[in-house]
Amino acid sequence: AESREILFTTGTTEGINLVASSWARKNLQRGDRILLTEIEHHSNLVPWQMVAEETGAELVYLPLLDDESGLDLDRLDALLDSGIRLLAFTHVSNTMGIVNPAEFLCAKAREHGVVSLVDGAQSVGHFPVDVQAIGCDFFAFGAHKAAGPTGFGGLYGRAALLDSMGPYRGGGEMIESVGYHASTYNVIPHRFEAGTPNIAGAVGWNAAMEFLERVGREAIAEHDRDLAGYAYGALSEIPGVRIFGPKGERSGVVSFRIDGAHALDLVSFCDTRGLALRGGHHCNQPLMAKLGVDTTARMSFYLYNTREEVDRAVRIIDDVRRLLTA
Repeated sequence: AESREILFTTGTTEGINLVASSWARKNLQRGDRILLTEIEHHSNLVPWQMVAEETGAELVYLPLLDDESGLDLDRLDALLDSGIRLLAFTHVSNTMGIVNPAEFLCAKAREHGVVSLVDGAQSVGHFPVDVQAIGCDFFAFGAHKAAGPTGFGGLYGRAALLDSMGPYRGGGEMIESVGYHASTYNVIPHRFEAGTPNIAGAVGWNAAMEFLERVGREAIAEHDRDLAGYAYGALSEIPGVRIFGPKGERSGVVSFRIDGAHALDLVSFCDTRGLALRGGHHCNQPLMAKLGVDTTARMSFYLYNTREEVDRAVRIIDDVRRLLTA
């Protein structure tokens, strides 16, 4: 609604930690509960584990239905009505490709008087985001997944909530006046922006945002959906493949495993053939355990990829599969 509701940070992770430090540690206590989902990135899980350990609050999880479906939304109302004070969830899963219904989830949180935080790391660079339409209380995001530089990002927070929060770090800029024994603090957003800002990061991301606006986020989103759906179909033809996440509407990531081929071996051999995949637990170790695997391989698409590259990638993956499972 106004520019002071945007704080500059080093990225999504710091934005979440800021809320954990300046809001959660001051407002939560033993008996309170924090609701997360079973598909969270470590950056939206570990900070809340630390908060729970320090405050005595309890972590509870909205479950994932299965490999191909989203969250079990039928359980949401009952969970929100069980002493939940904060709902924190990822907008888009970096492993499953699931696009969560953020507006619905935040509306449900409001109905139950629950504060909501959205991890927007995987969404801001890929489709239009309107935090007022979503209705969240906090929205953390970063530059490097939106064509920008590393080490820069932002946190949206409702002004009334930010005004009620104490500073996250001490130093220059975040103060109003300083004495030898006490200080008073600046207004938002400056209260949360101690020290010399990442000026180069701001300039770099401004250029990236202008580029994304020229391309159009709707066009990027449609391109992502097309490539992900096309890759899902092509990978499905490979013998022994297991693909994670929805077959239909999904983001531009496709994670998979192939029977008899370890994901890290698959990724390493593909690399020697000029194909860049990500292999590992993707900062989703609890989700990997839920799925009964240790690692997956992941194809990630963006505005610069093409269907021809998908065709070539699938050929390489199938060739490597034959080598590893021979």
